[in-house]
Amino acid sequence: MFGAWGEPDHDTSIKIIHTALDGGINFIDTADVYSQGESEVIVGKALAGGRRDDVILATKAHGQMGVPVDAPMGTTGDPNKQGNSRRWIVREVEESLRRLNTDWIDLYQIHRPDADTSDEETLSVLTDLQRQGKIRAFGSSTYPAEHIVEAQWTAEKRGLGRFRTEQPPYSMLVRGIEADVLPTCEKYGMGVIPWSPLAGGWLSGKYRKGEEAPESNRSKRMPGRYDLSQPGNQRKLEAADALGKLADEAGIPLVHLAIAFVLQHPAVTAPIIGPRTMDHLTSQLGAVDVTLTTDILDRIDEIVPPGVTMNDFDRGYRPPALTDPFQRRRRTA
Repeated sequence: MFGAWGEPDHDTSIKIIHTALDGGINFIDTADVYSQGESEVIVGKALAGGRRDDVILATKAHGQMGVPVDAPMGTTGDPNKQGNSRRWIVREVEESLRRLNTDWIDLYQIHRPDADTSDEETLSVLTDLQRQGKIRAFGSSTYPAEHIVEAQWTAEKRGLGRFRTEQPPYSMLVRGIEADVLPTCEKYGMGVIPWSPLAGGWLSGKYRKGEEAPESNRSKRMPGRYDLSQPGNQRKLEAADALGKLADEAGIPLVHLAIAFVLQHPAVTAPIIGPRTMDHLTSQLGAVDVTLTTDILDRIDEIVPPGVTMNDFDRGYRPPALTDPFQRRRRTA
């Protein structure tokens, strides 16, 4: 949320980061495509002056600058400037190191799967970068469970380093990973650092029935996740309103309820918050001290059943078997 996609003022963004660090946060996650590299530049500035050694710094590669990371591969321009190939990752890690103004990246993540590149090629280049000291560990982001298993198998059979973490979407409105991704990560001992515990702002308290939905740069970039003419978003509005009422009854801010819910899952290491303003940050920090009772967790399950994602757009990744109709149809004359 720092840079052109959110807070454009660098000094304000840096102040938010410093406040987070002073508040006990020691993990920062960004990506090369966020605000077309500007987010990494801001993070690099914030960690200058001796703060770098105290932070676990993570970034990601896969997408092409200026193109949504979940856009179908093959429709986003130059195929050599995207994806999970050795060529692209070698280039992008150097660009990220330059923008972040650091000699190493603690956790380098592959932002999405790439059907055109083998896991062996991707894991091989990541293993080489790790041995060179440019990255300390590597992980995946928004990978389906079957792809996580395949990557683990490839690493073992080929003698390569393996994905140590997975960064999936997870919130009270996006629970699909409970059925497969989270148990798979537990099985392989992978850290889990979910993105969007507030469901892209839907669990901020601003989305309630009978009230006008807020507009933002994010909603304009991703209408599939926010346009209320979409049935999935109507379902989200109903659920967000019910969860807001539950939070009111429990005397817990909805933001705290949402983050505490993600923290409560035994497979989760730490959710990633994405504040755009100082108020966003301060309103979220207190969630770490909230523990939800069994009664509240049961009520959440009644509103959004386990394993259910209210809107398919929120999964963050749709495999080519669904996005490319030619993979589902026999060729005919």
